[in-house]
Amino acid sequence: MNAQPLAALPADRILKTLRTYRQGPLLTVELNLPEEGNAVSDTMLDDLLTVLDEQDPSVRVLVLAAAGEEFCLGGDRREFPRHFEDDPTGGGIRVSGAKALRVCEALTTNLAVTIARVQGRAVGAGVGLALACDLRVGVDTATFRLPEVALGVPPTWGGLLPRLISEVGVARVRELILTARVFDAQEALGLSVLHRVVPPEALDAAVMAWAKPVLRRPASAMRVTKALLNSLAAPTRLADVSVFDPELLTAVLTEQRHAR
Repeated sequence: MNAQPLAALPADRILKTLRTYRQGPLLTVELNLPEEGNAVSDTMLDDLLTVLDEQDPSVRVLVLAAAGEEFCLGGDRREFPRHFEDDPTGGGIRVSGAKALRVCEALTTNLAVTIARVQGRAVGAGVGLALACDLRVGVDTATFRLPEVALGVPPTWGGLLPRLISEVGVARVRELILTARVFDAQEALGLSVLHRVVPPEALDAAVMAWAKPVLRRPASAMRVTKALLNSLAAPTRLADVSVFDPELLTAVLTEQRHAR
């Protein structure tokens, strides 16, 4: 794609963990920490909120992509000890969890149609970011994992659990979370974690095959239709307790820290 970087942000809003490209009404937001597997840090959450909160309303399609071999290896767990050093009560964990909720909700309720472009591994928070998008395409070598329980934390990042249950179904989600096993792209397709699986060389073409017809449709019709789809999906999330995700994560991590 012959996209151009967005105009420079003010000095205090420089993106440290993302690259953004604009091609008319199509905006690509690329996670850009490939040497760290694009792990989601507080800085990345801040960058994502900057882009999503200041998004031009003329953007019709937003592609969430990632640099390097991996889509996203989950949350940056190195930040947990630093948060507790700053605030032993877990205040930093709460703030980080609230940011994750805001990012995922901003993707889900975005006026643009959002497309996740997945390669390599998507783990934990990486699965959460993809699930927050309207459409998800992955390469046939992509893999997925929800390792939270194996790592000693509940699956309470960005409203991941209710979204996963809504898209996949509670029985299958229970097995994936309690076993924390890896599943491949074809299984992800069968579970509706992905909508389409393609060879690596066809990934960009698959994204554009979705983006082009969306861009041709009347903008108002697309916005209303997306709002209707989100509203109709809401009854399956009536028991959505993701608002408590930051508190639940903080409580578990604080208990584990005190038990050492």
